[in-house]
Amino acid sequence: MSEILIQTLVSGLLIGLIYALVAIGLTMIFGVMDIINFSHGEFLMFGMYSSFWMYSLYALDPLFTLPLTALFLFALGVIIYKLVISKITSAPMVSQIFTTFGLMLLFRGLAQFFWKPDFRTIERSLSSGSFSIAGIQIGTPQITAGVGAILVTAGVYFFITRTRLGAALEATAADKEAARLMGIDSQKMFALAWGIGAACAGVAGGLLSTFFPIFPDVGANFILIAFVVVNLGGFGSIVGALVAGILVGVIEVMGGFLLGPQYKLAIVLVLFLAVLMFRPQGLMGKA
Repeated sequence: MSEILIQTLVSGLLIGLIYALVAIGLTMIFGVMDIINFSHGEFLMFGMYSSFWMYSLYALDPLFTLPLTALFLFALGVIIYKLVISKITSAPMVSQIFTTFGLMLLFRGLAQFFWKPDFRTIERSLSSGSFSIAGIQIGTPQITAGVGAILVTAGVYFFITRTRLGAALEATAADKEAARLMGIDSQKMFALAWGIGAACAGVAGGLLSTFFPIFPDVGANFILIAFVVVNLGGFGSIVGALVAGILVGVIEVMGGFLLGPQYKLAIVLVLFLAVLMFRPQGLMGKA
C-alpha cells in the first residue's frame, strides 16, 4: 500500500510540473497585459502536433525538436499578438475575453479541418520505457517531461529576474505608464510576453507528446487546470505557478486514487472555488 501511495505521489508531482509550465505562460501574459488568454491550451495543442509531424515526416525525436517547437510557438504567439491582440489591448475586458475565446474556437476548428479529430500517438521515442526505484515504477517519458519542465521554468525565471529584457517585462507588468515614461516600448513587451507564453505551452506540448494522445481538443484537458494553477499561485507569479502546479498535480492524482478517478476534476474545481473564496489573490499574489 505504501508503494502505491508513493508511486501516486510521484505521478502527481511529474504531471504537476507540466501543469506549472503551461500555467507559467498563462500567468506571464496576464501579469504583463491583464488579458486572460482562453486560447492558451491551443498553443499546447500546436506544440504537440509540431512534435508529432516532425517525428512522422522526418523521423526526428520530440526531445531533439523541442527547440524548433519553442521557436515555432514563440513566432506564432508574436504573430497572433501583432495581428489580433494588439487591436484590443485598450478594449473592455469583455471584448478581450470574447476575442481570445474566439481564437480558441478558430484554432480547434483549423486543427480538426487539417488533421481530423483522430487520436495520434508517438509510439517510440528516446524517452520510451520505464525504470524501477525501490519498487516504484516510473515511466521514462514522464520523468523526462518533468525534468524538462523544471529546466524550462528555471530558464524563464532566470530570464525574467536576471536580464534587461526580463526587467523591462517586470516593469511593464508593475506599471505600464511608468515603464513607458522610462523609455520601455510596451507593445514590444506585450509581443514578447505572448511569444514566451506560447513557447512555454508549446514546449509543454512537445514534452507531453511522448506519452499523451494528440488530438485537436487536447488543450481543453489542460487549460482549465492551468487557470486553477494560476489562480492558486497568484496571477503574475512564476514561482507561485510552479508551487501551485505541483500542488494541484498531487491533489488531483491523490484525490483520484483515494476517491476514484471520476472525482479528479471535481476535486480540482473545489480547490479553485476555495481559493476564490478565502484567498483570491493566490498563494503568492499581492493582496
